[in-house]
Amino acid sequence: MPAWLTRRTGNLLGFLACAALVGYALYVQYVQGLEPCPLCILQRVAVIVVGGLFLLALLHDPAERGARVYGLLIDLAALAGIAVAARHLWIMAQPPGAVAECGASLDYMLDVLPLHEVLGKVLTGSGECAKLDWQFAGLSMPAWVLIALVGLGTWGLAVNWFARRPH
Repeated sequence: MPAWLTRRTGNLLGFLACAALVGYALYVQYVQGLEPCPLCILQRVAVIVVGGLFLLALLHDPAERGARVYGLLIDLAALAGIAVAARHLWIMAQPPGAVAECGASLDYMLDVLPLHEVLGKVLTGSGECAKLDWQFAGLSMPAWVLIALVGLGTWGLAVNWFARRPH
């Protein structure tokens, strides 16, 4: 690791990357008018959790054992988001008509169903999750989220396991 890269600096950079991702997602939603599907919302939650863990690690600045725990927690949260993004990409790759056209809104399901049933229904996907509304460099938003979470999970593990603690 470079000499300038301390755990605190690494966790700050990880937090800022997550904040930028969430900021861009909010920009796309509220400025460009692209409504997120339920799987997009779950991916957003994963990025927020990863960012929150980076922030906690930054503020706490634990010794070796605690830093390793933060690294593992960041990685686990990133892996959960990666799984959701991969599922989203799989749903998007299905032929037209293979995925149910519509489902109840996430807000409605959260109001009337237990959380485990909501997650089950969301992960099965619906037509709104199969639509390709946004692309950059030939990749969809879930593909970019997957790439970002792979990078953030790797970064979180690396800086919290291998970067030095500032004194």
